[in-house]
Amino acid sequence: MERLASTFRMTVNEKKFIEKALLSDLRIDGRRPFDFRRITIKFEDGSSEVQLGQTHVMGFVTGQLVQPYRDRPNEGTLSIYIEFSPMADPSFEAGRPGEAAVELGRVIDRGLRESRAVDMESLCVLAGKLVWSIRIDLHIIDNGGNLIDAANIAALAALLTFRRPDCSLGGEDGQELIVHPPEVREPLPLIIHHLPIAVTFAIIGTENIVVIDPTHSEEAVMGGRMTATLNTNGDICAIQKAGGVGIMQSVIMQCLRIASVKAADITSKIKSAVEAFNTERALRKIKRHSSSIAVDVSGPVAKMRDSKQQSVDEKVVNELSSHHMERLKMVTEESCITQSSNVEVKTQLFEQGRTNRIDQNSRSFTGGPSSCK
Repeated sequence: MERLASTFRMTVNEKKFIEKALLSDLRIDGRRPFDFRRITIKFEDGSSEVQLGQTHVMGFVTGQLVQPYRDRPNEGTLSIYIEFSPMADPSFEAGRPGEAAVELGRVIDRGLRESRAVDMESLCVLAGKLVWSIRIDLHIIDNGGNLIDAANIAALAALLTFRRPDCSLGGEDGQELIVHPPEVREPLPLIIHHLPIAVTFAIIGTENIVVIDPTHSEEAVMGGRMTATLNTNGDICAIQKAGGVGIMQSVIMQCLRIASVKAADITSKIKSAVEAFNTERALRKIKRHSSSIAVDVSGPVAKMRDSKQQSVDEKVVNELSSHHMERLKMVTEESCITQSSNVEVKTQLFEQGRTNRIDQNSRSFTGGPSSCK
């Protein structure tokens, strides 16, 4: 608050206007006290871009193989770095991070690390020797208030879309590390058990009015701030209280109940955005590896290739069908010849039997009268 007050000085009338409006459950941007601003999430491979009202934050996730810590040889590492640009706020100084940047990084790091949201053991490649070190870089593009919630959403969205290369052990001794490129093996996503969502409340005025998602102007007049990090299961991952104004226990419990509802809503928005991006990425991969018959991507050349392939297929089918018909014809002719030969044999036997019967009858007829004489 002191950092903002040094550069963004508000008049007494402006402060009174904000406080009187909050007494009527109204805010200067038209929201209710417990309404979030509109959240927009965009993605690239391993990066995210989040816009919360006028607040704009970009997150990038990278990974590299390093040696693990001695006390945790089977776990990877996770680190968060915040960059405040003077373009986002005149009070931000380039170069060395200030107190605000350090505080923002610690709040987000505590919510991710202490809740064990990311499976660190799955980042182990070779126990005691090589693990994956995941680094989250958060860049503040525009400070419109409530940087904690916007940066937390950007970090989670970037982690969900990040893919690390697949690794295996080979060589003569079986201890040589092989990092497979994406063309050889599909990159692997991070194992994330749950999404810790940060929800920030501001305490304004002598009446200790509580509002959610404070803007830049509301942060300039607030007397304190409380950030609660929860997941969809209702588990409290972390709580951070800043400022000298005290908060009653009943107010804290009310804020936690509201934060639980908001966390579920934000989680559904993040998952729907990630699912849409993964679908789009899968479609791009299918188009990149599709055959010429399935998709016409090069105009006449592909059509000629399709027609040639189709003519070859038709020729093969015709040859197979003609060969099959010839075999059927040969089988039919053989059966006909066999049937005709059987008929001829039967006819010859019938004629021979008939001739023998006639000869016997004629012999018995001529021999009869001679015996009478």
